[in-house]
Amino acid sequence: MKVSLGDLLARLPGPATADWPDGEPFTDGLRQGTMSVEVFAPRTKDYQQPHEQDELYFVVRGRATFIHEGERMLAANGDAIFVAAGETHYFEDMSDDFVTWVVFWGPKGGER
Repeated sequence: MKVSLGDLLARLPGPATADWPDGEPFTDGLRQGTMSVEVFAPRTKDYQQPHEQDELYFVVRGRATFIHEGERMLAANGDAIFVAAGETHYFEDMSDDFVTWVVFWGPKGGER
């Protein structure tokens, strides 16, 4: 299986929803078993809520401030960030070109 970042970015933003009034800033790329790969490119507010699975972010463009369980850190091109299932996290102050891969995997509740 293969997916192209450019092809996925062309799908964004997705439709506006109650959770994402500015349009969904993510789209699915790959799925296999419990694993899924998405591209996430928020341009306004990041409305995400804690997820049921563990996840990894791989920042491929730009920079943002990442808030994880109240701790603030710079997230920039080349960074990898792990978030355990159920933990509060979101991005703010995203650059106009901010893009990250997101990989979800494992059982609901994570692999604690």
